Amino acid sequence: MNDKAQSAASGVFKTPAKADKADATTRAAREIIDRERSERDAKTARLRALRLAKEAEEAAVRDEAEAAKPAPKTRAAKSGAAKSPAKKASAKGSKVAAA
Repeated sequence: MNDKAQSAASGVFKTPAKADKADATTRAAREIIDRERSERDAKTARLRALRLAKEAEEAAVRDEAEAAKPAPKTRAAKSGAAKSPAKKASAKGSKVAAA
């Protein structure tokens, strides 16, 4: 084989140097992206656990406060509170007449 044939044959089976550099860059970028994703997922899980713990604690404090709060007092009905409109009118008339 002559030199031209050898260089042509060896060029067929080898990847160009630019492709090797691009592959190396791609691998490095994917490693960085994967590392950042795993760090982000870990941070999200940590913050979610803290938030859920805080919400549970706040709910427990709220439940304790509601349990400690005395029951609301109910108002007793007044004796004349349920008068009919006719009785109210006659009561007003008697007050006016008495004055």
